[in-house]
Amino acid sequence: MTHSVSVRCPACRREHAYSPPEYPCACGAPVTVPLRAGATAVLVRHRSWSDAWTEVPCGSCGEPGHWPQPEFCCPCGATVRLAPDAVTGSDAGDGGPVRRAPFRPLTIRTGDDAVSCAAHFLRWLGFRTVETAVPRPASGLDLRGPRVVGMVDASTVPTGGASIETLWLYAMTEQQTPVAFSLAGFERGARNRADELRLALFVLDLTGTPQPVNDAADALLHRGADA
Repeated sequence: MTHSVSVRCPACRREHAYSPPEYPCACGAPVTVPLRAGATAVLVRHRSWSDAWTEVPCGSCGEPGHWPQPEFCCPCGATVRLAPDAVTGSDAGDGGPVRRAPFRPLTIRTGDDAVSCAAHFLRWLGFRTVETAVPRPASGLDLRGPRVVGMVDASTVPTGGASIETLWLYAMTEQQTPVAFSLAGFERGARNRADELRLALFVLDLTGTPQPVNDAADALLHRGADA
């Protein structure tokens, strides 16, 4: 549910309580253009495409979308547009957790589902563009984005240390954040090595909800892509 903000019409100075509308993302989640209290209100005299639309990422899947700028018609006849919040998704540098919409899990029935679920989770964390590699490449890197590289082990045995080392080496070469997902968990040696490398480990369950395994994963879940 969206929250209303108090807005004063620049023409008649009348104060209004305005609630921005929700728009449907392709993933099915509602998207709202964020507004801060005391949002700047301006009169709309001339319309243009660039002024009428703004880009806002979906809080559920992370995909960016273009949505109408928040505006309303005052009873005085003026059309009033509100400046969207320039700071979205975080506590503006106070070190607190990122505010995100609840994660919507994807049920896992196959190995491909596991890869799709992990990609969906990384987008939710704030890695906006994550591509999946299906079938699995020889490198074992199932997920790639501008700032992240990921491995998804959908086998029935715990992930070993060699896979963690390979993922870390690729990530260091390309200066990306490495993240590992596993359906069967991780061997003790793999967990110890991941802790040394500060590499985030997540276990996937069949409901499609990744669970952090180590401190690096907790930090990534807490702060999102900026961790």
